[in-house]
Amino acid sequence: MLIKQFPLIWQVRNISSTTAAVTRLHRSIYCRMYPTVVVQPDGSTIMIRYHEPRKIIKLPLDLSSLSDSERKARLEARKPRKKVKIMEEVEDSFNAKKYMKFINKK
Repeated sequence: MLIKQFPLIWQVRNISSTTAAVTRLHRSIYCRMYPTVVVQPDGSTIMIRYHEPRKIIKLPLDLSSLSDSERKARLEARKPRKKVKIMEEVEDSFNAKKYMKFINKK
């Protein structure tokens, strides 16, 4: 890499990969960035580099920009659904005395 100090004098600085192999990199913060997909409220996607390893980031939707019917539908979808319990009553007509003749008593 050439660094220009004065108009007529050039200084040459040699940087190679061997200097980094001997010691560690002297940084206070290691800036590792991970590829991440950002989904915007309108559905469009953008690839960005993010400081945490995440696959996808979904931006929130602004409810004030929606119509009343769309806002109510979104708020209803957020509420937890109630589980419906189906209780069936089974009529039991089993009579144990009917089968006593098949049991051998000793």
